[in-house]
Amino acid sequence: MTKLPQLVITIVAASALLLASCGQTAAPPAPPAAVPEGTKPVPEQKDDKLSLFWMIAIPESGPSLPGAGKDFIKKTIEDKFKVDLRLEYLPMGDMYTSKLNALLAGDNPPDMFQADGAKSYGYIREGAAADLTPYVTPLAMPNYFKWVTPDEVKRYQAGQTFRRAPVPFSKNYYGAYYVRKDWIDALNNKNPSLQLKVPTNYDEMIAVMKAFTFEDPDGNGKNDTYGYTSTGSGMAIPNDMPQWFKYGLTPGFYIDEGGRLIDSGTNTRTALVLDDIRAMMEMKIIDPDWFKNKAGENMSRVQQGKAGIFFSNVRDIAFDHSPNSVQKKTREMTGNENATFEAFHIAGNIPVTYAPIPGIPFMLGAKTTEAKARRTVEILDYLASPEGWLLTHIGKENVHYKRYGSKITLIPDAIQKEIGANGNFTEIWGSVFGYKVKDPAAIGLTIFDPRETEHDRSILRLFQTLKLYELGTNVAPPPGVDIGTYRKEMRALQAKTLFEDKDSANWPAYLDELLGKHKGRAIFDTYAQQITNALGRKVTFSAD
Repeated sequence: MTKLPQLVITIVAASALLLASCGQTAAPPAPPAAVPEGTKPVPEQKDDKLSLFWMIAIPESGPSLPGAGKDFIKKTIEDKFKVDLRLEYLPMGDMYTSKLNALLAGDNPPDMFQADGAKSYGYIREGAAADLTPYVTPLAMPNYFKWVTPDEVKRYQAGQTFRRAPVPFSKNYYGAYYVRKDWIDALNNKNPSLQLKVPTNYDEMIAVMKAFTFEDPDGNGKNDTYGYTSTGSGMAIPNDMPQWFKYGLTPGFYIDEGGRLIDSGTNTRTALVLDDIRAMMEMKIIDPDWFKNKAGENMSRVQQGKAGIFFSNVRDIAFDHSPNSVQKKTREMTGNENATFEAFHIAGNIPVTYAPIPGIPFMLGAKTTEAKARRTVEILDYLASPEGWLLTHIGKENVHYKRYGSKITLIPDAIQKEIGANGNFTEIWGSVFGYKVKDPAAIGLTIFDPRETEHDRSILRLFQTLKLYELGTNVAPPPGVDIGTYRKEMRALQAKTLFEDKDSANWPAYLDELLGKHKGRAIFDTYAQQITNALGRKVTFSAD
């Protein structure tokens, strides 16, 4: 029986102290009545050049900033706003949080930073974040408030203090599984009796995973491929495990047809999910390193041709033309120009998640001077404007795109030559003030990409078939209770059940412990009341 891996985390003392304090975060009570309208700021006289330091999250680990002289986005921002800008970036996750903690505890904290939504409460409690009231208003940031509404900002505030605001977020959902369609075709040609197809349900997905593991889909004569890969970062059962959908548990929490709030990891059916994951592991049809894989390592398995199915929330992760496409990188790394990924989902009529609400916040550092705060907010609002959005997401007008009124037509060759070949750095700059935002409809623009293929359009059509439920609001635990601490205990007990216990017989006792000792029932009862207030209909928590 596989044992739970020993996790050893070493963090600098200051960082560890701050992280520990974040674990005792109290979520404040009611949000303020409204976002202040503010006053239109007097244009700043930019006589003095300012040095700014920002830290942001990016969706994937692939992109990088180019060398000196090639980053025209950075130069444009620095010249336009008279700043020297230092930008640090990592995918959101444990490494990001550890680095941010160390920076905030040090002598040179970032002037602006993004944070994990749940952990942002800790930064506010510890005094690491400045009051946004003088800066983030509809008058001071008119472009920003085209992406988010005052109500969304209000509901996102941390109780009676306004120290975090949502980064503009995608109003679309792009989560899907992807399968090596060329492997399916190759195996069916070699052995028609397999009758494999792109999965539409759990059993079909398991059948494909078995074939990808045992039938030599790449034809190299070696037993070196697996059906599926994921990432647990050494601590979590991932939400993309297909067993969640098998048992009708939308990963995370959701509202069922009876008006019950269900948390998939805090439920009696969680035991069934864990038992089936154990069975899948015993079949050896999943990447054996899935639990310890960190963000990006699962994608490396796919690109190396070692795993045939993965999950992603990135819209163009398998597009034919995307510079960071896993399909493109798989072809490059394996030498197989026929490597093709097709999107699918096995949820059926089960909602895959809730309709998008604000996720990642941006915050100003408590030590940030007023001059740096105002300059930062001015730049951020520019990035939310049509000119700024196009610069950071696409490039230069008449070089990387043509503009015909509200229609933006891309120039793919120039984009690839100057951006894709230089680290695809628009993925980084585009994340400064728009996490995973690919559709600029909020500012009246429409993107036309001549590279888009029928394969790409088929992926977009799949997204449109996915069912979402309405949550209506961001939620927060009751005062004195930290959701991050709760989730840590929940994940530890799930991992104990999976790796140390022989089956899930102990899960009912673990569930009682989570609901009582670790405040799970208090948390989810509070969530249910907040959702009830937002939706105007009764929602109650249930763990059955």
